[in-house]
Parts: sequence; C-alpha cells; structure tokens
Amino acid sequence: MDDERGFESYVVVHNIAKRHNVGTLARSATAFGVSELILVGRRDFNAFGSHGSSSHLRFRHFHSLSDAHLFLKERDCDICGVEITDNAAAVNQHPFKKSTAFLFGNEGTGLSAKECEICDFFVYIPQYGCGTASLNVTVAASIVLHHFGVWAGFSERTRDGNKFVVAERPVKQVKRNFCTESADSIAEERKSRRENATNGFFDESEEGDSPSNLLNAMFGDK
Repeated sequence: MDDERGFESYVVVHNIAKRHNVGTLARSATAFGVSELILVGRRDFNAFGSHGSSSHLRFRHFHSLSDAHLFLKERDCDICGVEITDNAAAVNQHPFKKSTAFLFGNEGTGLSAKECEICDFFVYIPQYGCGTASLNVTVAASIVLHHFGVWAGFSERTRDGNKFVVAERPVKQVKRNFCTESADSIAEERKSRRENATNGFFDESEEGDSPSNLLNAMFGDK
C-alpha cells in the first residue's frame, strides 16, 4: 500500500515456528496496509486464519535472507527487527524514517544472529503486566504494523456499521512473485526442513493442511 507520503511497509516471514501463524499474519498485514508479505525459505506455509484477506495482499518468495535483503534495499527500505535488544526503541516512539520491512522472530527463540545482521534497527513492544515474558508473533505484528501505519499517515479505511468495508475480491488474482526451483534450491530447502524439524520449527501436527495450505498453492510451480 502506498500512502500520499510514499511510505510502504513489508512483512518478512522467516523461521516462523507455527505455520498457521502465517495466515493470521496475512490478515493483520492486509488490515494495516502492508504492501507485500515476503516469504523466505520454505514455501509450504499454512494460510489458515487469513479469512480471505490473502487475495488482497501481494506475496513474494526468496530462497535466502540475503536475496530478500537485496530486494528490500533496492527499494530503499529499512529493515526493522522486532526484538528486545539493548539498542531497541519502544515502538510507540515511532522511530521510523522511511519505508520499512519488519522481521519478526521465531516464537521460541526470537531473531537469530543471521536475521539480526540484516536489520538496520530494532523495536520492542513495552509491556505493563507481569504475567508473560512475550507476545504471540501475530499479536506483536499487529501492534507494530498499526504503529507504523499511524506514523506513515495511512488513510483509515471506510467503516460500515461496526466493521470496515472490505474491497471486492480482485477478479484477477493478486500477482504472486516466486523464485523458480533449481536443483540447488530444492536441496537447500530440504536441508532447511530437516534442520527446522530438529529445532522444533514448523509444527507439522496441524490438522486440515490440505484445504487450508493456500500459500503452497500460490507458489506452486506452473
């Protein structure tokens, strides 16, 4: 989404542990004016929870973080890691300067060292209660994306009664930009799956993957 000031926001999905969280991330991204949801590495994410919002959002896929980093820098984007670090700024201080891509950490381990390396700055969400150490990644994303939209001056969507007006579903599917497969990329993705399975990433116990695995269909080879 471009606003009148020309700012855009992106969400980078890498190493998210629970695949169904991607669908909820897509719903929040649509609600808060995100231009693209960028998938890095695995493409077989479960889009359950998007409630149809994925048809209004552009998706892009890269095999590596370095490729995603290059793409975002070509578009003059800052990359913001959402993580509690020593130099992180509170998100309600709105420490943004231009179009920004937000990178959210794995639910269990947070941002990896490799992910932190590509970040230009970090934000965290202040908490005021004592009952939990962190927020679910989709809740954190909603808060951060809302704050960026306020700072960027995105126009509020028209309301009808007690809900916001949903645009008509595009007649032509929103363009999906995905990387073509090669022998090396297939081998790398299989290696990543084995490593992630060992680390407990990508919960495979979710039921109903076949009908709800929308992102896999979006990026399926044609």
